[in-house]
Amino acid sequence: MTASPRPVQRPTLLIVGCGDVGLRVLRVLAPRWRVLALTSTPARLPLLRAAGAVPLWGDLDEPATLGRLGGLADAVLHLAPPPAAGEHDTRTAALLRALARGGRVRRLVYASTSGVYGDCGGQRLDETRAVNPATDRARRRVDAEAQLRWFGRRSGAVVSVLRIPGIYALDRAGGDPRERLRRGTPLLVAGDDVYTNHIHADDLARACVAALLRGAPQRVYHASDDSELRMADHFDLVADRCGLPRAPRVTRAQAATALSPAQLSFMGESRRLDNRRLKHELRLRLRYPTVLDGLAAGAS
Repeated sequence: MTASPRPVQRPTLLIVGCGDVGLRVLRVLAPRWRVLALTSTPARLPLLRAAGAVPLWGDLDEPATLGRLGGLADAVLHLAPPPAAGEHDTRTAALLRALARGGRVRRLVYASTSGVYGDCGGQRLDETRAVNPATDRARRRVDAEAQLRWFGRRSGAVVSVLRIPGIYALDRAGGDPRERLRRGTPLLVAGDDVYTNHIHADDLARACVAALLRGAPQRVYHASDDSELRMADHFDLVADRCGLPRAPRVTRAQAATALSPAQLSFMGESRRLDNRRLKHELRLRLRYPTVLDGLAAGAS
């Protein structure tokens, strides 16, 4: 009598901070992986369960709630933001302490930000560029990256970092570029404008999966599309494609009195991200290589 073949055991992934991007990752991976999703919001537990994840309640600001995480998953996708203040990411520190207690995690991918570079004067840069954070928000991300690298060296886990620019999608709450246009928030005149970088939320989810499968240890990747646009040109493109009025343009001096400090901070940094590692090493073929591609797909 021939023995029945043993079922193939699916790897287990823990998504920490399973918001919009995490749910898109879940759709890509199901049903090949068993996915656990950590949330600090009890109301999200049914949503995560309906999406195909095993929901877990835990709060990165309350380390005592994280005790069981270390032995649950083979891989971790860390999408949770740092705390809102300070120069250190205490949430990542709490997560790594919990993971270290279990010793099971072999791969970890962290969603960082391209803001760690600060202002680069519009230069094109690759991942070898030294970080130069200009805000506490970016310093918290640099701190998180350093903690994760140390965790990888100490534990032997493969830790990869995605540095992510502006995330957009027409079906993404908080990432729909039309929202700013509808508010009429001004943009900078051409002489004062900055280069910005973008990634469609679906391509970012696919980049996360590619890093989980093929990311190299201690390796940084720019999760950015191929667009090279100044900020106002980007929003003009959105306005024209979506039939909305273009935003007014102001000088930098005028913007200083019309915009909040947070809005101004994004207008004070200019850079163009080289994404060759993403495409060559992670072998990711972008579905939306330009913003126009992403807008066209979202409006179809």
